Amino acid sequence: MGPMSASSPDDLAIAYRSVARRLREAQGDAAAEVTASPTAELHGLLEESARLLGSATDPASIADAIVAVPADQWDESTLDRLRTVALDIGRLLRHIAALAED
Repeated sequence: MGPMSASSPDDLAIAYRSVARRLREAQGDAAAEVTASPTAELHGLLEESARLLGSATDPASIADAIVAVPADQWDESTLDRLRTVALDIGRLLRHIAALAED
């Protein structure tokens, strides 16, 4: 994922929709305890996103909630936080993949 500072809500929705698949790929066949800490942190970020949007905590529901907000009704601070969280999730996915490879 490249810089998301100017990403649209649709771009964010796509990023969130890919989280479950990317997490499965990152973890691979690694034992759960190997990636437990960053995976827990990732789930905490999903929970934060869900709270911001009033949605369920799974990535697909978060993405649906993002798409449901009309473009002219976004609170810029919420959108900025979602962008930051998406970047943090990407960082954690890369970290999980690195741990799983070791």
